[in-house]
Amino acid sequence: MNQYGISEISVVPLRKEASDRSEMISQLLFGETFQIIEESEKWSFIKSTFDNYEGWIDNKCISYLSEEIFLQLNSNPEFITQNLSSTILNTQNEQIILPAGCTLPNFNSEEKSFTINNNHYILSGDFNSNSLDIESLAKQYLNCPYLWGGKNPYGIDCSGFAQVIYKINGIKIPRDAADQVKEGNIVNFISDTKQGDLAFFDNEDGEINHVGIIIGKNEIIHASGKVRIDKLDQQGIYNRELKKYTHKLRVIKRIN
Repeated sequence: MNQYGISEISVVPLRKEASDRSEMISQLLFGETFQIIEESEKWSFIKSTFDNYEGWIDNKCISYLSEEIFLQLNSNPEFITQNLSSTILNTQNEQIILPAGCTLPNFNSEEKSFTINNNHYILSGDFNSNSLDIESLAKQYLNCPYLWGGKNPYGIDCSGFAQVIYKINGIKIPRDAADQVKEGNIVNFISDTKQGDLAFFDNEDGEINHVGIIIGKNEIIHASGKVRIDKLDQQGIYNRELKKYTHKLRVIKRIN
């Protein structure tokens, strides 16, 4: 029998191996569901519903779902938090701080509430009901620190940054840059780019190892040390502070 779960914790580390010392390869954000493929005493190997990413999570972080509720949650419209930080109150009136990109399933916008299993939540304070454009969303993250495997404002990597910004904007893309580059259509010239196009960069072996979001003519926002805005041209990313090129441009893609 298939087992399913959901994150009721703000951010859950997804690890390469079943150990707290293992590399964090991604994160599950609040409200993201998953299928449990393998379960041991302390760890479970899961597949994320949102992007099919697989890894190990601590069993203490799992809220189990029946198949019926799992299917119901994933068939109904979702509310995605777009403020850099939001607060919800649980049944015990305890606060849970959520980063942007979290999923509030079956969200009642009038009552600002939702329920997962028997746990009832209320969104505290106002929420932004007006969709922000990709540039405005991305700029919220300026100066957020880089963290390998991260997907939240307190630590985020380049492909996690692109994925979360697109998620908030209602578009699903894969987790890793090497897979994201397979999406969309090629934009041949910098002069033809539009806000939200993704620029991909490769290493000396020709492997895609970086991605950023184009926000204007010859400007890109990306996670490199921190989330920053740099100059972009046909050669690549030019870091004005270092006064040199830091990433070699491979291709630009438009994902509709």
